[in-house]
Amino acid sequence: MDTKTKLSTLWIIVLFNLLFADILSIMVELVNKNTLDIIGEVTTTMAIAAILTNIPILMIYFSKSLNYKINRILNIIAGLITLLFVIGGGSLAPHYIICAAIEVITLFVIISTAWKWRDN
Repeated sequence: MDTKTKLSTLWIIVLFNLLFADILSIMVELVNKNTLDIIGEVTTTMAIAAILTNIPILMIYFSKSLNYKINRILNIIAGLITLLFVIGGGSLAPHYIICAAIEVITLFVIISTAWKWRDN
């Protein structure tokens, strides 16, 4: 598998895990008849979340379409930002720990792959 396809596929894994962690968290709150605790003012927090969750979405495309140099740098930067988001915005719920562990491992693979990537 070429590096661009590998990176794009890894971003898909990150995206699905981000989505499922959120969906499962909402399901837990609904079953427990709780309200969601959102830090800060809800519209600002959701705007920030929209920006951060769009990173993996955009990286799926960018990983396949950008040239080597920009692609490599962008994957490293996007991987680090997303890693901070996953760890910093985390929960101790078992489903979140499972999804976040997969996200963290995958993000390390993305960063490592991009770091080692050499233009052929």
